[in-house]
Amino acid sequence: MMRGAYYNEIDPAAAQWLRNLISAGHIAPGDVDERSIEDVRPDDLKPYTQCHFFAGIGVWSYALRRAGWPDDRPVWTGSCPCQPFSTAGKGAGFSDERHLWPSWFHLIGERKPATIFGEQVASKDAEPWIDLVQDDLEALGYGVGSVPFPSASVGAPHIRDRLYWMANANNAGSQRHWRPESVNGSQGREAAPRHGAEAGELGWMADTNCDGRHKAGQCESEAGRDGAFGDSGAFERAAAASQVNGFWRDADWLFCRDQKWRPVEPGTFPLVDGAAARVVRLRAYGNAINAEQARIFIEAGMTL
Repeated sequence: MMRGAYYNEIDPAAAQWLRNLISAGHIAPGDVDERSIEDVRPDDLKPYTQCHFFAGIGVWSYALRRAGWPDDRPVWTGSCPCQPFSTAGKGAGFSDERHLWPSWFHLIGERKPATIFGEQVASKDAEPWIDLVQDDLEALGYGVGSVPFPSASVGAPHIRDRLYWMANANNAGSQRHWRPESVNGSQGREAAPRHGAEAGELGWMADTNCDGRHKAGQCESEAGRDGAFGDSGAFERAAAASQVNGFWRDADWLFCRDQKWRPVEPGTFPLVDGAAARVVRLRAYGNAINAEQARIFIEAGMTL
């Protein structure tokens, strides 16, 4: 008997938040497991249609629903900890104890889900990580595609570059890296073949227009890749459909001590001593994926 969705989250506050969201009907019904992913056994996952790892507050499930992905359609999702590969972290990389891809990959290899969605920080330091993920999954016969793009591209009032990736068991084939020669729109892109793929063999994912945001005109998320997606038009059309600042049009802007303006959720006020619940909320929001980004990426993947 199938039991709906499985959520794996070690933070007790986030785990309870997941249970509350399930009870309220905001995310797919299911069970919350607070064990470390390192302690999860493949057979534990057998009864579940959907499995969400590093679940946080369930935004992957929420985004899947918004994209029109039914609760009873199998899928796995996960946003492995970014700290080992983030410029804000200690830079330990694969030596960091929070590098948990091997544990997740073990479960993937044993259960072999048909579709997997994932997300990671988009930076040069994370390039070896996505290379490992792609190589591991291709070795299992998955087709893998990924693309970096900022929250600003879907109307958010902040950059927050993230790399989203998808693995499809029914769309395996040669993949390749690509690196845009220009970060202006979709011009100047030349592909470096990977695993025998010839230039022009696969379609392009949308490019990130980050002109002027980074030094020397380099986009932080320049290590884009195409692959399992083929028709890039679906992604480009979905991104173009988002109105600039539409979802965040009511954001409040705070003038900070460094003379910069920063957007916050409407009605948010500066933190004060004793407001522990607010600290938990902001930490959870900060660790969560962007639902609008995820929705657009999922919608593109659903066209395959």
